Amino acid sequence: MSIKTYPLQFEPILKDRIWGGEKLKTVLNKPIVSEITGESWELSTVEGDVSMVANGELKGKSLTDLIDDAPNEILGTRVYERFGKQFPLLFKYLDAREDLSIQVHPNDKLAKERHNSFGKTEMWYVMQADPDARIIVGFKEDSSKEEYLENLNKKTLVSILDDVKAKAGDVFFLETGTVHAIGAGLVVAEIQQTSDITYRLYDFDRVDAQGNKRELHVDLALDAINYNKVDTHKKYEETPNQSNVVVDCPYFTTNFLPLDGTIEVNKNGETFTVYMCIEGSFEIRFENVIYKYKKGDTVLLPANMHSYIVNGSAQILEVYIH
Repeated sequence: MSIKTYPLQFEPILKDRIWGGEKLKTVLNKPIVSEITGESWELSTVEGDVSMVANGELKGKSLTDLIDDAPNEILGTRVYERFGKQFPLLFKYLDAREDLSIQVHPNDKLAKERHNSFGKTEMWYVMQADPDARIIVGFKEDSSKEEYLENLNKKTLVSILDDVKAKAGDVFFLETGTVHAIGAGLVVAEIQQTSDITYRLYDFDRVDAQGNKRELHVDLALDAINYNKVDTHKKYEETPNQSNVVVDCPYFTTNFLPLDGTIEVNKNGETFTVYMCIEGSFEIRFENVIYKYKKGDTVLLPANMHSYIVNGSAQILEVYIH
């Protein structure tokens, strides 16, 4: 079935988290109503959390229904061929008022065997950082299962993990197996494989409002962890009005697009494109209609949008699949 497409925005799916705050409202204008909103899922087909179209004549339709009806038009011919009718990525904004748990994600093989899921390779773009905010990414030096377990049991795990100061504009690319935690005081744009599989290793002995600790997954994590030191910090160019490559991996390509004026985009229909507006504002002109976006907005450009104009003054993350 063929459908008429246009730039699609979706209702944010807001998630309360023990570590969340209110910056998704104050920094990104999300309609949060609690003081512990940790995540805004912008584009998702995770079961139970499927995004719904918020604009235009397709308003109220789910992303999964759109893909079912018109997989080539929405996903693109190459993406459909590779992933079938699955939307392969999950897009989020996160607000860490407190440190997130120290965690790890399994690779495709483990995730498929254990959970019938994709693995979870992901990247973070730091949108806002308080002074002295930091993240935990991997081990300081090459480690081992034995050293890791010894420090976990002694509650000294943080001492052997790499602690990196983070500032706005930093990008961290986390392949599966990388032990990590987003630190307090950060607002992050996250692009990841479609997966909600997280193995929690250590949660700083926190309890929720009912006095309960969150579940840990120490045994499951043992075979998922990469115990070697990894380099996660990505450097990238910032040439205006060009797509500057930040991350190019088998699961997604993310470019940094500093927009200052007007550019024309032409595509071949092989992949969808997603824009996350991380600063400023811009508009898309498609078939003589203008669509406007501001900081914190995420827009899905279906694969059959072959030609359009982008205009404005903004910093944009541009994401697609090779």
